[in-house]
Amino acid sequence: MEGHTMIWWHVYPLGFLGAEAEALPASAAPVPRLARLERWLDHGADLGCDGLALGPVFASETHGYDTVDHYRVDPRLGTEADLVALVGAASSRGLGVLLDGVFNHVGRSFAAPPGWLSGGTFEGHDRLAELDHGNPEVVDHVAGVMAYWLERGIAGWRLDAAYAVPVEFWRKVTDRLRPRFPDAWLVGEVIHGDYAAFTEKGGLDSVTQYELWKAIWSSLNDRNLFELAWALDRHNALLETFAPLTFVGNHDVTRIASRLDEPRHLGAALAVLFTVGGVPSVYAGDERGMRGVKEERAGGDDAIRPAFPDDPSLLPALTPGGEEVHRLHRELIAFRRERPWLTRARTTVTALTNTALSYRVSDGERAVEVTLDLENEPSWSVRPA
Repeated sequence: MEGHTMIWWHVYPLGFLGAEAEALPASAAPVPRLARLERWLDHGADLGCDGLALGPVFASETHGYDTVDHYRVDPRLGTEADLVALVGAASSRGLGVLLDGVFNHVGRSFAAPPGWLSGGTFEGHDRLAELDHGNPEVVDHVAGVMAYWLERGIAGWRLDAAYAVPVEFWRKVTDRLRPRFPDAWLVGEVIHGDYAAFTEKGGLDSVTQYELWKAIWSSLNDRNLFELAWALDRHNALLETFAPLTFVGNHDVTRIASRLDEPRHLGAALAVLFTVGGVPSVYAGDERGMRGVKEERAGGDDAIRPAFPDDPSLLPALTPGGEEVHRLHRELIAFRRERPWLTRARTTVTALTNTALSYRVSDGERAVEVTLDLENEPSWSVRPA
């Protein structure tokens, strides 16, 4: 695992680049917005990340998760040449690029051959038609799409709603890809269930660690660090099999700065993220303490998917007071990068009360000690053992 990207900077392009809410008319010329994202690569690299995880970039009807063509870049973002140029620019800075593959469902205007659709919809959303994953032609299509963009230099794929797809389907796809792209990193979006079995049976490298995400903010808000200790034990078991994708924020959830009841506990949340095993991801804007609440309604994701300025130098004006959070991210990410062994290291709790938790992270030879103390300030500390 140490050969793969270790820390991702996660961007939702349609929102980040201020794209239109709906697809452009067929007659409209593509808008080269992805080129503007190149200006942000140094920001991600300076933060200490070594990968750019992109949300949907393919032609879609609205938010990107209603894909209509997996082989065409959304004209609101540009062209294939623009995406390939972005991948090249990222590579020149040592950044891999992860693409978001929406292969459970498609938009209603997706030109599906007969037999490609199951007749169902994704979680009751009428505009999201589910693919028939028992159809060999759908296997061919998904494997072909993934290979096409891997050939153009991307580092891997995030598989959207992977949990809603039969795991046997993923195995058929990954078995085709592995001989040609042995270094591709494949991570599935899985909310709950048997994470380890899903990776093994599906041939994936990783899945999203939602259990740990929830335990981090919930234990801090409830002043119940027993919940976090329990989650860390569960996390250890996963690390026996794979390194989960860890996070405290992404494009689908309320931002961590808004989720925490006590702003001063943000450092404690980040200390956990960047010390425990796994592959950490930072959602763009969280490194400046950006706020945003997800709401369960039409347009309820808008607040967590805002437009960013064209130039990173303008970010401080968008996030006043975010300098300390930015500095903290850089310091903890630097600490992590100096210790790549943490990716598969195990955690041992050494002291525990409702409001205080100490743990040791070790690979058997090297170790880091972390203390969380919700009663005092600072509320956390991280040090080499």
